[in-house]
Amino acid sequence: MTTPALQASLFGESGPVTLHALAPRRTELGSGAWIDVQPGWLEGAGEVFTDLVTGVPWQAERRRMYDRLVDVPRLLCFYGEAAPLPHPVLAEARAALSEHYAGELGEPFRTAGLCYYRDGRDSVAWHGDTIGRGSTEDTMVAIVSVGAARQLALRPRGGGESHRYALGHGDLIVMGGSCQRTWEHAIPKTSRAVGPRISIQFRPRGVR
Repeated sequence: MTTPALQASLFGESGPVTLHALAPRRTELGSGAWIDVQPGWLEGAGEVFTDLVTGVPWQAERRRMYDRLVDVPRLLCFYGEAAPLPHPVLAEARAALSEHYAGELGEPFRTAGLCYYRDGRDSVAWHGDTIGRGSTEDTMVAIVSVGAARQLALRPRGGGESHRYALGHGDLIVMGGSCQRTWEHAIPKTSRAVGPRISIQFRPRGVR
């Protein structure tokens, strides 16, 4: 697999890798769904991006769509509950999120799924994380982004006004309540020249 040789300086960062205090801003979406957003929660995200590009065993997957196999338009890696995470700050982030949301979530974040969007051709289609408990229960999915900003789009299931957030450079978004059941999210393809981005998705047990 070929990956771009990127340095933290590409993203204008040279400081230490650290997490700021959690103070996200909540937006109520309706039907019991909400999102929390905190730009720049992770300081030194460029360095983390570079370490993940080179240190994660990225996998290219193929999935059946209709009657044929197609390439998944992004690279993936999943870390289960017992697996050590590929950068120390990710373990710190998961612990901080678990503590911050303990009263609402009632359980810790346990797994981490990583997606590597190499350019504007890489994407993820409209979906909710409804494999497992997310199909019937309120839950949370916390996403930390490193690398160049990409648009994360949200829309109600069945149609309605959509929202877009440009996530990158250490930004945090948490989708909570009924969001996985009543809303969908996507990273759309774009023809604009965009740099690569990695998203780290923290989930509780039994949510994919």
